[in-house]
Amino acid sequence: MSGVRDAAMRVKGGMLGGAGLVALVWAAQVRPSARLDALFATAAHLSGLLAGYGVLVLLFLMARVPAVEHGVGADRLARWHARGGRHVLLLCLGHALFALFGYAVHQGVDVVSAVRDLFGYPALAAAFAGTALLAAVGVTSARAVRGRVSHETWRAVHLLVYLAASLAFGHQLAGPDLALAGWFWALAHATVAVLLVWYRAVVPVRQALRHALRVAEVRIEGPGVVSVVVYGQHLAELRAEPGQFLRWRFLQRRLWHTALPFSLSAPVQGHALRITVKALGGHSRRIRRLRPGTRVIATGPFGALTAARRTRPKVLLIAGGVGITPMRALFETLPGGPGEITLLYRAGAEEQLVLRSELEAIAAERRAGLHYLLGSSDAAYDPLAPQALLALVPDLTEHDVYLCGPPGMAEATRSALLRAGVPAVRVHCECFSF
Repeated sequence: MSGVRDAAMRVKGGMLGGAGLVALVWAAQVRPSARLDALFATAAHLSGLLAGYGVLVLLFLMARVPAVEHGVGADRLARWHARGGRHVLLLCLGHALFALFGYAVHQGVDVVSAVRDLFGYPALAAAFAGTALLAAVGVTSARAVRGRVSHETWRAVHLLVYLAASLAFGHQLAGPDLALAGWFWALAHATVAVLLVWYRAVVPVRQALRHALRVAEVRIEGPGVVSVVVYGQHLAELRAEPGQFLRWRFLQRRLWHTALPFSLSAPVQGHALRITVKALGGHSRRIRRLRPGTRVIATGPFGALTAARRTRPKVLLIAGGVGITPMRALFETLPGGPGEITLLYRAGAEEQLVLRSELEAIAAERRAGLHYLLGSSDAAYDPLAPQALLALVPDLTEHDVYLCGPPGMAEATRSALLRAGVPAVRVHCECFSF
């Protein structure tokens, strides 16, 4: 766990250090003045530099660099990306307003005339278009909107970030007195661009050619849940660990254009990988209709919900719904003697339990604890409340806890664990929703 925490701290420290360096560049260039137009220009320069740097950070976080994904965890990276996106939009808005007001004061014109004049500069018009694209990405990422759009639409809009960064690049190099630092700025953009092209384009193609993945079979596991077995070559080279996920692209009609994040529901076995999917709607429902022999492109693995996080001999696994998939793989593979591994599986009803026979066979073979927590999520009794957890696992505070489930359930359970006395550094959670 210390390695995971150290990696997250290093990445966060690097991002904050980069922001500090950008502020130093601004401080070295600023010319103190009490004039109103100069104050607006100075504020516009700082906010613009930070906004440009922020866009680079957002792109880097989503570049799928293995060392970052495995060290920090995809779920945490996604949260950083979402939080950073809001800050970048605010910085872009602030930069535009400061620059507009500064120009209006300097030229002695009204705001409408200033807007008309500024749009006469091609680089500024391109930067405005880039900002508008970023705003569109931010709108589709808002919680109220995101649940109403399809994964395909959300992903397509997010690809506009690349165009937005390109449109704004020329404007960034036109900043005041940036000539001395301009080549550093260009180098930073080039580095992130290379990482994006390599890990999001070249590596997937190379993996597809190397592993030659195809669908072997699709098995019904329960109401609305199927397992997909994929076979291929040289799978050991993937180094996919239990608890991790890959992004799967099935080259079949109405599925080929979407990369879907699904965790492994069993350890890699020879030439076979297995995922288990809740196939109730949209792209997931189409997975039920996959034909054997369908080509598959899988990139990854990603995520840090692995045995590397473990710090205690005893481990509690908590799964909700289809979140059982990474927990089932960990339940089988985490080292431990009798009584050291326990799995709590939350489901609405007995018929919703997935992979039940496998879980019970693993529990019997390993002499591990297995408890089914059944009942509606809105029932009066909550089996994942602090006292209920302590009743099931009296020495709960001595455990590492691995948690995976729907976002609402995962958040509530994490809060309950903390109230029950489990240190935050020993609650390991990832949510694989888009």
